Amino acid sequence: MTSSAPAASAAWTGQVGAPTRMLLLRHGQTPLSVERRYSGHGDPELSDLGRAQAAGAAARLAGVTGIAAVLTSPLRRTRATAQAVADATGAPLVVRDGLIETNFGTWDGLTFAEARELDPDAHARWLGSQDVAPPGGESFAQVGARVVVERDAILAEYPASTVVVVSHVTPIKLLLQQALGAGPSILYRLHLDTASLSIADFYPDGGTSVRLVNDTSHLP
Repeated sequence: MTSSAPAASAAWTGQVGAPTRMLLLRHGQTPLSVERRYSGHGDPELSDLGRAQAAGAAARLAGVTGIAAVLTSPLRRTRATAQAVADATGAPLVVRDGLIETNFGTWDGLTFAEARELDPDAHARWLGSQDVAPPGGESFAQVGARVVVERDAILAEYPASTVVVVSHVTPIKLLLQQALGAGPSILYRLHLDTASLSIADFYPDGGTSVRLVNDTSHLP
């Protein structure tokens, strides 16, 4: 994939001007993702495969011209993935706390079944509403609010630019939800693989365009 900073033009959907293009990269595999465990503010390292996935993503993004910055969540799994991309592209690495994953509270490190067994009622309420938080954690609505703030800050700081955003399942899903104008059900229906790439354009007039979702063609 080769691409430069998006040119100013009128999109077929009516948007005008040069968008900020976000190359949304999920971090590589960790031991918790292998076991399908909630992985929020816990801080596991990448697995051996995760490091290979990061290298594959970095090699792909090295072919993209004009990347202004590699923006990353502060956790180790994202920072290691982002560092590989920064090294391959020569773009500056910037840590942004707003890109951190959901805080899953007492469920962090548990499987879906373990969390449900621990507190069936709380788990059922959480699945039924984006306004319900895990015990001691964040609701998806709370994460969505901070992701909006972070998105707007990125758009203000990197107008008409291409940036790599290295983050986690929930923030990337929320950015795609916002770009698609979709409802909250997308959080439960959209699958994102480790080290997958999605692309969304955010135009200065408020318009958006999603160009790619969950592409893994660069992975080993």
